[in-house]
Amino acid sequence: MQAMAEAGLLQATTKDIARRAGVAHGTVFAHFRTREDLLCAVIEELGARVTGRLHQLASGDHGLLALLEAHVQGLIENERLYTRLVAERSGIPMRAQYTLVMIQSAVSFHLSAALDRESRQAWRGSRPPELWPLHLMFNTWIGLLHHYLMQADLFAPGEPSVLRQHGPTLARYFHALVADERKV
Repeated sequence: MQAMAEAGLLQATTKDIARRAGVAHGTVFAHFRTREDLLCAVIEELGARVTGRLHQLASGDHGLLALLEAHVQGLIENERLYTRLVAERSGIPMRAQYTLVMIQSAVSFHLSAALDRESRQAWRGSRPPELWPLHLMFNTWIGLLHHYLMQADLFAPGEPSVLRQHGPTLARYFHALVADERKV
């Protein structure tokens, strides 16, 4: 994972990956038939790490802010590789692209549930007013995160993690936007 995070998903060679893993180059192919299989396995592992954090928190019926913070934390723990996935998405195999869709589907599902819970609590059981469509809420959140990830050199120059520096603020900001929307 580290080799792909540093060099890029498509630029990291199997020789680099084997060297980092401390195994012979041929050993990589004993576990993965092709380089594409290896790439997909790495991205699937990334997806499991990022979504696992959300699933764990969501099972506890936590609020939207806690969910957003967990999402940020899951991304921080895998920030370099996730950023590569977002930046290089169009050049990777479709099978690997579906993993990004799976990550985003999990975020959307839990975001929707948390928004619904908080809206019902805010309106004390009565029917809350319609919020903006879920796809706009989700795309606003993901777009905000991805903008910071893609512009890390501007928002956190010289820092290893733009989300460590700005993620909690982004989560609170988005949560405040949603809270203001519920008041309308």
